Amino acid sequence: MNQAVATTPLSGIDSVLLDLDGVVYLGEHPIAHACESIAQLESLGVAAAFVTNNAARTPDRVAEHLRSLGIQAVDADIVTSAQAGARLVREMLGEGPHPVLAVGGPGVAAALRERGMVAVDRAEDGPRAVLQGFGFDLTWTLLAEASLALATGIPWVATNEDVSIPLRGGRAPGNGAFVQAVSLAVGRTPDLVAGKPHRPLIDESLERIGARRALMIGDRLDTDIEAGNNTDVPTLLVMTGVTDVVDVLLAPPQQRPDFISLDLRGMYQGFPPVVGDGTQWNCGAVSVEVGDQLTDLRFTGAGSYEGLEGAEAADPDVWSAAMRSLAAAVWHRRDDGGDEVMAEGRDRELGSRLSLLPEVATLQAGVDRMRHSTEG
Repeated sequence: MNQAVATTPLSGIDSVLLDLDGVVYLGEHPIAHACESIAQLESLGVAAAFVTNNAARTPDRVAEHLRSLGIQAVDADIVTSAQAGARLVREMLGEGPHPVLAVGGPGVAAALRERGMVAVDRAEDGPRAVLQGFGFDLTWTLLAEASLALATGIPWVATNEDVSIPLRGGRAPGNGAFVQAVSLAVGRTPDLVAGKPHRPLIDESLERIGARRALMIGDRLDTDIEAGNNTDVPTLLVMTGVTDVVDVLLAPPQQRPDFISLDLRGMYQGFPPVVGDGTQWNCGAVSVEVGDQLTDLRFTGAGSYEGLEGAEAADPDVWSAAMRSLAAAVWHRRDDGGDEVMAEGRDRELGSRLSLLPEVATLQAGVDRMRHSTEG
């Protein structure tokens, strides 16, 4: 883990890029501790941009939703993958009021209009490109129009490839699922993808808020964290969305966060450095010993953490120290090669073995308890 000299994730930071779904809210409901944590940023002079792969809503609707939760946000604080996608389309087509087939919710069409293009919804309108994003009312008819238009060979930009979105109680199909459906129908894949983990959305966000040193905060390893790593932006993973403890332990190098916390209070949390020699890893009061096999792991010297039932592991500082020391131990062993080296088809088996360890179960129980309090 790259901790540099930072004592908190906000050290030396002038801006934060906050994912929305699974970080600030789930559906219409705020996540515990999110609103008050975001409110503290203003007193520190840290700008906040809300950066979302969800292209369904327009920035003004997103800002309105945030204000209804008690978060002071204006339209300019919102950056969507539709906006980043529209910029890509504009760069591909050049200047002019080009017709573009808008697939998705109102946010897709609005982003195209913001860039001076004309949003259309039929292949017979002669679109010069297709911009495909998520929409809650997306229909088969519109997917069919996209397929017909793309058969002519025009450019295709996807706002993002997230196959699922988090909802209270589970997950639902995301834009990536619908992009795959069109791809199967037309026999081609999008020419460009705007959203995380790709650069365009992060670059768009940094430019819009004039960030010099930003922190990316998200709940997904394969979008939020990988996006930060792809753009040299430090990352904080919060466990309020779709990522579980085993997911973190199995993360490939490009998806490993700099910081890990239960929720957005982690922005202000002190993070001791993680140090180790390959067989023992220490973080604050928590140590992890690794035996001959990767699944031979145990906490030592954890003070209030050692030996607790999982549901009692509620202290966010201790949880983070235990999580980070355990992750460092697993990542080092996997990167070092041997029997536990990353290989296709083996992650699922290793994940099942890791999930059975009391130490992993204890950490996951802390996550489950936090999520239950949010859903309650």
